[in-house]
Amino acid sequence: GDGQAQRVSGQKKNGSCVCAVDSNLWSFPALKYEAVLQQVQSCEGSLINLQEQIQLSSQRLPEFEALVENLTARLEPHQYLHSRGLYTDLSLRLLDQELGQLETDIGAIHSQLNNTKTLKLSKEVGKLHKDVERLQMSDTINMKTVKEKLRYLKNSAESCKSIPKDFKGHQGHCLKGLITRISDPIMTKVSPYGKTYISGSWGKQAQMDSEGQKNMYWVQPLLNSHIWGNSLRVYQTYEDFMAAANHRDFTIAPSYSHTNTIEGPSAVLYGEALYYHCYKSADICRYDLNSNTVKRVTLPGSGVGFNNKFPYCYYDCRANSDVDLEADETGLWAIYATVGNHGNLVVSRLAWDSEAETLNVTQTWETRLFKKAVSNAFMVCGVLYATRYVDEYHEEVFYAFDTATGKEDNSLTLPMEKISKGVASLSYNPTNKQIYMYNDGYLLAYQANF
Repeated sequence: GDGQAQRVSGQKKNGSCVCAVDSNLWSFPALKYEAVLQQVQSCEGSLINLQEQIQLSSQRLPEFEALVENLTARLEPHQYLHSRGLYTDLSLRLLDQELGQLETDIGAIHSQLNNTKTLKLSKEVGKLHKDVERLQMSDTINMKTVKEKLRYLKNSAESCKSIPKDFKGHQGHCLKGLITRISDPIMTKVSPYGKTYISGSWGKQAQMDSEGQKNMYWVQPLLNSHIWGNSLRVYQTYEDFMAAANHRDFTIAPSYSHTNTIEGPSAVLYGEALYYHCYKSADICRYDLNSNTVKRVTLPGSGVGFNNKFPYCYYDCRANSDVDLEADETGLWAIYATVGNHGNLVVSRLAWDSEAETLNVTQTWETRLFKKAVSNAFMVCGVLYATRYVDEYHEEVFYAFDTATGKEDNSLTLPMEKISKGVASLSYNPTNKQIYMYNDGYLLAYQANF
């Protein structure tokens, strides 16, 4: 059993030598054989694994090194452009994604091999990834600055456009400076349609030199879901309006889902026409009270908000108040928001060409004020004013944007008292410098002081 000879004594028997031998001493060592066999198999597996790792190392590491060199070379022009204020945000994002994947792959290799070369490569890719992330962050900040400069230049260009013909003579009506105070309500009245119709608009005929219609008052309720309407009620005098007598009703569209239906609390009566936001569209409609015809124009901008995309909100959102029609000393305006301007307020000047019978957009300005952070807005002498909710009985004018200069003022604190929480519409009238509020089912009027 131990590999040595065994000495035994024998006996002569029948002419032969007979020996008693213990065969157990030479039994096969099966257990030891199995242990050795396992060691050999384990050694073979380790050898194969080591060969695979060496092969992986020799093949893939040069590939990774070449990829890192390639990425480094591709990053150099970005660093050059970055230092000179030129930006390629998309390319940097793609680089960031590639580096992230490469970092994952090399991390897996390093966890297997864990040698100096893979550690160096892992550190190098990690550093490069951080450099790209830093460039991206800086790029984003600088891009915002560039976009803001571009917005300012675009606004300045709009302000420098030739003044429309119908603007002449209005300059004398505009007082210098912003509104300094808004009075307590000088008139409070329940809507002639009742308090249950909480959305709509109302006011006095707003065209400065309107002949024969200058004392006309009007109410435009949204009778369907507080979102759509197709009727307009007109009173020839203030006395008739207060007494709810001698009115005339106009039907703007044959149904609440017609293409000419009024959408949202946005209308304004200017001259002998009602201007409003057209049903489920980015269009402004002009309904002529004399001919009962409708003309329209599409608002400019990338992704004009409608169908409750950018309503007035701040506290509670007013359904479908995406597009707001206003009038002031300088003419007609549309206040809205676009995806292109990140949901911030946009204001466009409208002009009706009576000869060609077309409604046109002549100028457009972009502000930095998010529309859904505003409860309502109105125009005075080419200045956009925005309000916010204070409490159930108070609103506050807190912002102004001057289309003549492109400058804004965030420091205003002009309180407005109200009866109910919700403000459906707010509009200024240049003929008497009053502000009209459709306050849920109540009609309120204020005096603006300069």
